[in-house]
Amino acid sequence: MKFAVLVFPGLTCDLDMFHAIEDTVKQEVEYVWHTEADQLEQFDAVLLPTGTSYGNYLRPGALAKSSPAFKQLQKFADSGKLVLGVGNGFHILVEAGILPGAFLRNNGLKFRSAVETVTVENNNTAFTNGYAQGQNIALPVASEFGNYYADEKTAQELKNNNQIIFTYTNENIDGSTLAIAGITNKKGNVLGMMPLPERAVEEVIGGTDGTPLFHSILNNWGEQHVN
Repeated sequence: MKFAVLVFPGLTCDLDMFHAIEDTVKQEVEYVWHTEADQLEQFDAVLLPTGTSYGNYLRPGALAKSSPAFKQLQKFADSGKLVLGVGNGFHILVEAGILPGAFLRNNGLKFRSAVETVTVENNNTAFTNGYAQGQNIALPVASEFGNYYADEKTAQELKNNNQIIFTYTNENIDGSTLAIAGITNKKGNVLGMMPLPERAVEEVIGGTDGTPLFHSILNNWGEQHVN
C-alpha cells in the first residue's frame, strides 16, 4: 500500500505522520508537496497532518483550500480512495468543503494540549475496523481551534448517516457539537479528527491507542485487493 503525506506550508507534524506509517504498518510512504499534488493518483491513501497551515492566517485551513492541491485532493476523495486529516488536516478538509461543519476557538479561548479519552462510535469504517464498537481509547489533542461546530440540520444528518466516528468520552472541554472528535464524509472514505493518532503509536511516547487506526486502513486496503 502506498501512502502520501500531503504537505502544506506550516504543517509542522508531517514527520510524525510519516513515522507512524513507516514504523506501524511498515508500508511505502512519501511526502508530497502541495504544488505537486498531480502525483496523488499513484497513491492508495492521502494523509493530511496537523500543524499551522499558512500560519493559520484568516482561519485554520482557510488558505490551504486555495492551493492547486485541492482539485486533485477532491478528485482523489471522489474516487473512493482513503483520506485522513488530523488536527489542522481536519480543519483543511472542512474549509475545503470535503467534510461538513466549521471550527471555532476552544471554549477556553486558549491553545490546549492534553491526552483525551475518546469513544469509538462507529467501528464499521475503513479507519476503525481494528477497534471494538464503543471502545474508549486515549489520544493526544493539541489545538486552539478544536471546537467542531455543526448546525442542527448538519448534526442530525451526521447522526443519521453514522458519520460520527469518535466522540469525547468525558468532559467536552473544547465545546464541540455533540462532543464530536471525528467524522467521515457520507461515502465513508474521508475521515477528519481532532485527536492525533500518529502521536499514540509507541509506548515510549505515552501509548499505542492510535496504532489500530493505521492497521485498519491497511486491513481495509488488503480486503479490497484480495485476488
